[in-house]
Amino acid sequence: MNPFEDGGVWLRCALHAHTTNSDGELPPDKLVRHYEWAGFDVLAITDHWVRTVEPSTERLLVIPSTELNATAGGPEHDAHVLALGLGVDPELPDVEVGFGTLGEVVAWVNEQGAVPYLAHTYWSGLRTDQFEGCDGLVGIEVWNAGCELEVGRGDSSLHWDEALERGRRFFAIAADDSHYPGYDSALAWTWVRAGEESAEAVLAALREGRFYSSTGPVVHELEISDETVEVRCSPVASATLVAGRRRGARANAGRLGYPHRSRILETNDDGLITSVRLERPPSTPYGRLELRDPEGRRAWTNPLW
Repeated sequence: MNPFEDGGVWLRCALHAHTTNSDGELPPDKLVRHYEWAGFDVLAITDHWVRTVEPSTERLLVIPSTELNATAGGPEHDAHVLALGLGVDPELPDVEVGFGTLGEVVAWVNEQGAVPYLAHTYWSGLRTDQFEGCDGLVGIEVWNAGCELEVGRGDSSLHWDEALERGRRFFAIAADDSHYPGYDSALAWTWVRAGEESAEAVLAALREGRFYSSTGPVVHELEISDETVEVRCSPVASATLVAGRRRGARANAGRLGYPHRSRILETNDDGLITSVRLERPPSTPYGRLELRDPEGRRAWTNPLW
């Protein structure tokens, strides 16, 4: 699915943030104001084991959500599930009792009409085979800014690629996991292509993969053919087509930039890439695009095939 070919509006979404209703530093109304000032369009408040309800503002759509614990292969393997968009006030069990397994949590989230994403798999110390077979799980966090700031374990792209290569078509979001707004906020977000600015439209896009995620770079246009992927974007130092182990294509900016199965079409005055064509390797199980700017900030598309 290519969201750049769809109609609708692009909405900048913060999909993982906490308030004083669990372990966050700001009360709900202040967190809403903070993300509104930071230029976001959508905020999902994901307090632990609490459905926090806070009114939307004229500028910011607020979606009540929660973060739940589950076991993934044993009591010592703790997994965290984001339940995005709890439309009613569900009866949650006590956190000490919990739901049990990851499959049970994901099934409950789907029964509520919410969208389940697995949070910070690298930080949680999970292996891909502990969650890739979970029915109903829509995707994972490819990037968690809070986990990266605290212990350098925010990047879960290896888990994502392992699952994709083995045929599990997960989508992937990037999120702050903010607890201390101002320190760990507005560092990662998800650009959703929604039919309208409503909770229903945002959740449908998250369930269907109509979005891309970023910590900085912006994707302006994306064209996919049987032979190539062509992208126009904000200035980046590299553009990579990830397509499985030892497969793919990459363009690197600079006088000595190393091109592999790629052609840079346009650059800015600093020699950074603003348009590039990448060759699709034959017979690959999947392909996704990853951009990196000179500051190391990244953007990720969902699987393009």
